[in-house]
Amino acid sequence: MERMIIFCMLFFCSSMVLTAAPPKAMKYKQLAKTIDHLKDVVKDKDVELLHTPENPEDGCLFTAMTCFQDGILKLQPKNSQVNVTFTKTVKILRRPILPDSGEHCESSCQSYERKKPQEFLNSFSKLMQKLFKNCGYTRAEGY
Repeated sequence: MERMIIFCMLFFCSSMVLTAAPPKAMKYKQLAKTIDHLKDVVKDKDVELLHTPENPEDGCLFTAMTCFQDGILKLQPKNSQVNVTFTKTVKILRRPILPDSGEHCESSCQSYERKKPQEFLNSFSKLMQKLFKNCGYTRAEGY
């Protein structure tokens, strides 16, 4: 009986490990959720339009990420009630996300079209989803 319990526990633990997403994929998934949360607290009217990378090539991911992280600083909270949440979320998204690949990208931030904050955040979220899927994790639940 004791062996059976140990076997069941080992089986359960090993199955949990096999179904868990890689840490990097989980990081990207969590960042995408953070971006989605920011959509609810960001001001979208009477604001500066932001350079918005859309569908960057693989060699330009670091440049696109830098554009998004710089653009995050230009966002404004909807109102003073969400200011604390907004500030914390911006700090999370300003942390380094991608290492510099060293590849030279033809595009610069200024070459991308300027869009409203909601569209900017939607594109940022799509980039995070792309990174999530590039980690080899094909289940896109939560998206």
